[in-house]
Amino acid sequence: MVSPDGAEGPPVWSHTEWDPLEEVVVGRVDGATIPSRHPTVRCNIPPWAARLQGAAAGFRYPRALAGKAEEEIEGFVALLESLGVTVRRPDPVPHRRRFATPAWSSRGFCSACPRDGMLVVGDEIIEAPMAWPCRYFETHAYRTLLKEYFRRGARWTAAPRPQLTDALYDPSFRIPAPGEPVRHLVTEFEPVFDAADFVRAGRDLFVTRSNVTNRMGIEWLRRHLGPEYRIHEIESRCRTPMHIDTTFLPLAPGRALINPEYVDPDRLPPVLDSWEILTAPEPDPLPSRLLRITSMCGKWLNMNVLMLDEKRVIAERHHTRTLRALERWGFEPVPCDLTHYAPFGGSFHCATLDVRRRGSAAAGPS
Repeated sequence: MVSPDGAEGPPVWSHTEWDPLEEVVVGRVDGATIPSRHPTVRCNIPPWAARLQGAAAGFRYPRALAGKAEEEIEGFVALLESLGVTVRRPDPVPHRRRFATPAWSSRGFCSACPRDGMLVVGDEIIEAPMAWPCRYFETHAYRTLLKEYFRRGARWTAAPRPQLTDALYDPSFRIPAPGEPVRHLVTEFEPVFDAADFVRAGRDLFVTRSNVTNRMGIEWLRRHLGPEYRIHEIESRCRTPMHIDTTFLPLAPGRALINPEYVDPDRLPPVLDSWEILTAPEPDPLPSRLLRITSMCGKWLNMNVLMLDEKRVIAERHHTRTLRALERWGFEPVPCDLTHYAPFGGSFHCATLDVRRRGSAAAGPS
């Protein structure tokens, strides 16, 4: 098997978050549309963003946001390519087109975050059964790539497509007040999960249950992967949980980064007892009021880094406290700009899907 850059080996091969990165899919914001109104959107974004989203749902993102994000993502792509990483991109998609099922209709969202909708485990790409109706067809932007990887020998699986009827969402749900127990919007009506609620460490995967990932979704993936893999839940104290990569992120063999606001280190899974647990520093505030009111994410995007290998890590240039912490811990941070990607759902980890890393499945805890 030979990849487009002439490299030999499996077209899809990635077991951890830290093995040497060879090929990656990077998202794009072309055609991005503000998500349609839905409880799953409102409950998973900051309150100020929810108010803005409700008023502007279904419209294209303003150029003031999209233009700067496009500039930064192209700079990120150029950085990866300069470091010898093969970069692949999704097809441009007009996300404002309306679509429907027998139960509901919606417009789309964007193709900014390939890690949300697809999970790579070894030589397999798994399409996730996402809980936001506006993301129902999001992976279609990647179908050109998925078909190419399949033709070259990769395994390609899609989880059962969810119905996303009202039965999936708890009508009595409200965001818990500080100090109240965590609760979740999605019921156990059918399996749903976002791929970004999982991270990988060889044969061990870690997951957070969230407002887009339910127990049935976790169990579907557990049965699908079979007994060769173990899935461990990371308990999150986030009142609006969505995606593990601002809560818990493995950085290297035996080393993981945790969010001190969301994670109690004394309640981590026993498999992590021998690991060095690194506590993320307080993030630097976003540099502009426009970003603060339009971000689709919480404040902890400083954790949303991309490992190039066990030492080198691409991190946001703006988050100077995090860069200094990474250096203290013995990593080699590679600063890059991506703050304007926050209105589209993330930062470096969200914006990528590592399809090929040099390593084996035995790289995680045992």
